[in-house]
Amino acid sequence: MSVIAVIDYNMGNLHSVCKGLEKAGANPQVTDSATVIKNADGVVLPGVGSFDPAMQHLRSRHLVEPIQEVIASGVPFLGICLGLQILFESSEEGQEIGLGIFPGTVRRFQSEPGLTIPHIGWNQLSLTQPNLPLWKSIGSQPWVYFVHSYYVAPTDSNLTSASIQHGSQIITAAIAKNNVMAVQFHPEKSSTTGLKILDNFVELVHGKTQNLEMRNPVSV
Repeated sequence: MSVIAVIDYNMGNLHSVCKGLEKAGANPQVTDSATVIKNADGVVLPGVGSFDPAMQHLRSRHLVEPIQEVIASGVPFLGICLGLQILFESSEEGQEIGLGIFPGTVRRFQSEPGLTIPHIGWNQLSLTQPNLPLWKSIGSQPWVYFVHSYYVAPTDSNLTSASIQHGSQIITAAIAKNNVMAVQFHPEKSSTTGLKILDNFVELVHGKTQNLEMRNPVSV
């Protein structure tokens, strides 16, 4: 059974994520240990809350470099919600420097008549990388669950693997490059579709040595 490190940095309830990973046949280990993270078969970075406290907690636990190193090593990596946002360089939400795995910033939804901020509820994905293994067997326009006021704006638009429309704004809902995948929505709260996405990630972890995409890690 694959060991998946679920990074604990005091930013959200990890129980639902772990339960979904267990259903998919993985052995999730909630941890803030750099050693456990580096030795895991896969890594999940979840998160609920604000950008600055997230980065402060990661730095206080000396986890920034271990996360960067495990990504550079080619281990399958999944960021969820805030765990997507902190992969980028900065955020309009605060002043802290992000992990800097990808160039780009985190922006707040622009106010417009009738637009609800934060964006809470179900929305339909438009898959811009439809052949991504993470999207296997979820349909072409699946519904998933969001809770957020901010979204990532990658410098490289090719990173975007799914988008959504909220009001008149079309924004990045997921990104992917080689061994790194991350989603703005909550798969653990997205019913059958979300559990399938977690199942697909676990399948990637199981087959990482055979998967060509996993042999080209993201450079950090």
